Amino acid sequence: MLRKKTAVLLCFAGSLFYGYSQESQIYTHDQRTYQEALALYHNKQYQAAQTIFESVKRTTRDEEIEANSAYYAANAAIRLNQLGAEKLMEDFVENHPTSTKRNAAFMEVADYFFETGKYPHAITWYAKVDQEGLSRREKERFNFNYGYALYSSKKPKEAEKYLDRVTTSRTYGSQAKYYLGYIAYQQDDYEGANLRFDQITDQNLIDEKLSYYQADMNFKLGRFEEAIALAKKQLSKSDRTEVSELNKIIGESYFNLNQYENAIPYLAQYKGKQGKWSNTDYYLLGYSYYKQGDYANANQQFNRIVSGKNEVAQNAYYHLAECYLNLGKKQEALNAFRNASQMDYNAQIQKDAYLNYARLSYEVGNAYEPVPKVLTTYLQKYPNDAHKDEIQDLLVDSYITSKNFEGALVLLESNRNYASKETYQKVAFYRGVELFLEANYEGASEAFRKSLNNAENQVFRAKASYWKAEADYAMNQFNDAVAGYLAFKQNAASRTTPEYAEVDYNLAYAYFKLRNFEGAISAFNTYVEANGADVEKLNDAYLRLGDSYFVSRKYWPAIETYNKAIARNIPERDYAAYQKAMSYGFVDRRETKIEELNNFVSNYPNSTLRDDALFELANSYVSANDTNKGLQLYDRLIREYKGSSLVPQALMRQGLVHYNASRGEQALEKFKLVVRDFPNSQEALQAVTTAKLIYVDLGRVNEYAQWVDNLDFVEVTDAELDNATFESADKQQLEGKLDAAIKGYEGYLNQFPNGLNALRANFNLAQLYFGKGLKDKALAHFKKVAEGKNEYAEQALTRVCEIYVGKNNYVAAIPYLEKLEATAQIQQNLTFARSNLMKGYFEQSNYNKTMEYAGKVLATSKIDDRIKSDAHIMIARSAIKTNNESRAKTAYAEVRKIARGGLAAEALYYDAYFKNKEGNYEASNAAAQNLAKDYPGYKEWSAKGLIVMAKNFYALEDAFQATYILESVIANFGDYPALVEEAKTELALIKAKEAESNSSIKSEGN
Repeated sequence: MLRKKTAVLLCFAGSLFYGYSQESQIYTHDQRTYQEALALYHNKQYQAAQTIFESVKRTTRDEEIEANSAYYAANAAIRLNQLGAEKLMEDFVENHPTSTKRNAAFMEVADYFFETGKYPHAITWYAKVDQEGLSRREKERFNFNYGYALYSSKKPKEAEKYLDRVTTSRTYGSQAKYYLGYIAYQQDDYEGANLRFDQITDQNLIDEKLSYYQADMNFKLGRFEEAIALAKKQLSKSDRTEVSELNKIIGESYFNLNQYENAIPYLAQYKGKQGKWSNTDYYLLGYSYYKQGDYANANQQFNRIVSGKNEVAQNAYYHLAECYLNLGKKQEALNAFRNASQMDYNAQIQKDAYLNYARLSYEVGNAYEPVPKVLTTYLQKYPNDAHKDEIQDLLVDSYITSKNFEGALVLLESNRNYASKETYQKVAFYRGVELFLEANYEGASEAFRKSLNNAENQVFRAKASYWKAEADYAMNQFNDAVAGYLAFKQNAASRTTPEYAEVDYNLAYAYFKLRNFEGAISAFNTYVEANGADVEKLNDAYLRLGDSYFVSRKYWPAIETYNKAIARNIPERDYAAYQKAMSYGFVDRRETKIEELNNFVSNYPNSTLRDDALFELANSYVSANDTNKGLQLYDRLIREYKGSSLVPQALMRQGLVHYNASRGEQALEKFKLVVRDFPNSQEALQAVTTAKLIYVDLGRVNEYAQWVDNLDFVEVTDAELDNATFESADKQQLEGKLDAAIKGYEGYLNQFPNGLNALRANFNLAQLYFGKGLKDKALAHFKKVAEGKNEYAEQALTRVCEIYVGKNNYVAAIPYLEKLEATAQIQQNLTFARSNLMKGYFEQSNYNKTMEYAGKVLATSKIDDRIKSDAHIMIARSAIKTNNESRAKTAYAEVRKIARGGLAAEALYYDAYFKNKEGNYEASNAAAQNLAKDYPGYKEWSAKGLIVMAKNFYALEDAFQATYILESVIANFGDYPALVEEAKTELALIKAKEAESNSSIKSEGN
């Protein structure tokens, strides 16, 4: 049995040996394969190694090999940056909690992420490491790497904890101190940073990085000389970015040491953050140039500071203003001082800036706010300032220079201590002139009276006397006007004034209006004997002198004077010739009169008096009993001048000639023509009356009755009542009882709408309504009068046009204006029609017609500057609308020569506009500045001019002026939203461009 058992045991042992041998072979195979994979892993062939480790992990029955394979497979996945690699390592740790590589796995993965710069991942794995299981060397590596990873992940406080542990390490000590120092540096703990940096002994590290930070820290600690020395030492060893920063450190250090000349080259070498400077950078370099007296270069730096809102900006703008002043750019200085005065970071700079802003506003004008307001605000803000008296003087003068005489008068009447009596005298005078130009003659006369009551200066006393007389004349107060003109002449100072040359002419007219023809003759003679330079007035004076002799029945002196006028070849020589001819008739020189009238008809074929000459010539022939020639001339008048108011008179005269020659039928024919063609005329009434006599003589009264029964303007049975009613109303008007006259004319027209006197009643009533400002009521009556051909038609038609034009109703006005142009006999009315047709067509956007009529207006020989400027402005505006800018430029240049007020402001704006388009930016700015100074009251044109000025400045590379002006337009001209939007668009473009090189603009959210 023993032997059997032994056999069985041997058999089992053999079996066991066989199994062990087989397992040994498998283990040896797995071990060999594992070692091959490990070799590949150490050779950084992670993909191949991972594949084998995964295979061994699946097939091996050896727990250690399986665990190690899982460990290295996960490590390889991490190094291959595979998706889910970290999960593989986590699975390894979870599945093999007793593996000796568990802690190593944490370190291995953490170190890998550290080495590849993935510090947040490294932090995650370092946090898993059991520090107690690490060797001393591993602990040093762990603490430094973990600390650096935390530092790089912006966790400086946590980093300090680990870096502090290796400050004595031979391997990591210097670097740990460097980063601890840098952490302190970043936290502005420069003393702490210096302490750490001073402990570093690694010369390479000192040479490579430390000098830069030490230079910066010394600068920030105010140790500028040390900062300069360290920064200069580091310059040659640094890269381009650090060189830029080191130049900034050196430059700013010199700046803080007040060594501006030394600062400039270093500050200029600074390249900015990401290629952009800040407002502070521009300020430092600008101020350095400024302190060297290099105002041009300082200006270039300061004006790059756009939209700054801090103390640096306030300083910069103040010094920028001083640079502008030193460069002779006062308008630019005004803007910069204004900007600095609007900031309250430094009260003294604010006050000084405001003082200079106020002075410059007075000197060069102000487009943003009225100059008096600027000066008044200064006095209110700084009531006890040492410059108070100076500003008060400027305030008074500012009203005068800005032509705000109304404001000046109010100021002086409430603060008489602000200026002398003489200044008040001048201000009152200028206010009077202003009111006179506005046609407020009553107000003007009162202002001139105030000036005369404070007469200190004799020249201004004389001028006030003259212009008060002018205002009184305009109000038809001719006696007061005469007294004023005489007072002017009696003042010896008047001889030094330009008004002296005109006084006798105006005095003569005042006498003429008073029908004091002896006085008029004397004054007109004085004027023509002086042979003044104003040719038009001199020519007119000869005519009016002749007229004064004529109405005084001094016909021979009148003839002599008219001859002198003709000899001067004056434009109105036809009038002089006509009056001369008429004068011969009054001195019993009938033949000479006829000869002169015949010469007139031949010599002046286009004269507006030719129909009058034909009429008078016909009358003269009839008076000379040459009735055939007279009748022929009446026919000629009727044929050639169908629209003349003399036609019904000529027909009437023909009828009377036939009647006096007992040619009753021919007379009736003429009278009936008058009644048919001119039913509302006085001649029609006379024709009916004379026709009645003829019918009575012919014994055909029934025929007369039938005829007049068909005439709606003749009510025979009510004729006496008609005339009595009209005469009653007329009497009220003659006595100056205007309200009663209106009531009387209204009553007449209600009772006799087509009465004998309806024409005159309608016209007189319309005139009374018009005089009272009741223009709508006047309109209907003027229209009635204007419908026919009568002596009042032209005046009535002109009034209809005036009323519609006054309402800006050109749709209604144009047909009447066209009719007036076609029928006007008076040049003034013709010019009125054409000038308003010009404006009406412009309102209807018919620019070709506008320019056509503007041309007609300008072709008129005798028009005043106001009408000329209107015509040029219409041409200019039409040219702008039709994109014909060359013609617009020429027209606006003409406007500029003669216009005042708003038109002058418009012309100046376009002068600036065209010069900007031509690239002539300095000249464009000069025009815009003149606009701001001379026409501050025209806000829209001021705003438009400012926008052009901003464009000019940006083209001239002055970003400050450009942006400041546009911001001011946006802030101050809200009443003009389209201009504000244009300014915003322009400002956005400029700021976007400037933001490319100025980081402060971007940081301010602009």
